[in-house]
Amino acid sequence: MGDRVCGKAQCSRSATATLSYDYPGSLIVIGPLSLERQPGFHDLCQHHVDGLTAPVGWRMIRYSPLPG
Repeated sequence: MGDRVCGKAQCSRSATATLSYDYPGSLIVIGPLSLERQPGFHDLCQHHVDGLTAPVGWRMIRYSPLPG
C-alpha cells in the first residue's frame, strides 16, 4: 500500500480510510484504506474520518475493517 497521506488540504497525517461518493444516490461510503489509489476516491486520516458529516439529504455508510 505504501505510506499514503490524508487527501485533505494542509493535512500530513497518514491515511487510514478511503471515501467515495455516489452523487446520483446521494451517498457517501467510507471504508478501510483501499489497496491502491483509485480515481475519484479520497484517502483520509482518522481525524478527518471522525469529523466527517453528510450533507443534508445524503446518507453515509461506514464500513469497519474485517477482523483479521
